[in-house]
Amino acid sequence: MSAVRACALRAVLLPVTPGPPPGWTVRSPDAGDHPRVLAVLDRWWGGFGGGAGSRERALLVPRLFLEHFADTSTLVEDADGRLVAFLVGFLSPARPGTAHVHFLGVDPAVRRGGLGRWLHARFGAVASERGAREVRCVTSPGNAASIAFHTRLGFRAEPGDLLVDGVPVHADHDGPGLHRVVLARPVADHDPGRIPCPPTSP
Repeated sequence: MSAVRACALRAVLLPVTPGPPPGWTVRSPDAGDHPRVLAVLDRWWGGFGGGAGSRERALLVPRLFLEHFADTSTLVEDADGRLVAFLVGFLSPARPGTAHVHFLGVDPAVRRGGLGRWLHARFGAVASERGAREVRCVTSPGNAASIAFHTRLGFRAEPGDLLVDGVPVHADHDGPGLHRVVLARPVADHDPGRIPCPPTSP
């Protein structure tokens, strides 16, 4: 059986990742959620990067993202109304066919339940319906967990000008010293949320 055929069969046989449990709320964020999002960043990231990392994360989620990209972003609350996950994403106005996940966060207490994967799948479906054929995101070279997570979702790192622990890195991507791993995955027509198989060698 060819690799392409096997991939197609797996796409049919593997179920879509289930969403949040009954009683949880899934909605678009708004400006009023901004303080709540900032309040969880250090705890959810376990202090990654120290003080500099804390400041960088806060600057990466300004209020304007929740105001202007709310219709393509998602916030999840548990049955008690506690924030447990969010994804901020948008369709590129300058690059038709491209969608970008700007920030994804999941409370460590509910990780490994498929919630992050489900948020990515939900965003991919919305992006596909609006004409996107590719989803992109960036992460820090030192965030091995993020790189591994996105690799499992079918993302592939784009060639860079540095190699860190075997991973291609774009030096100074977001400013002096702010190196990034640039990741991308394709989405199919009306992507149902299944994660695409990785590309195979010819």
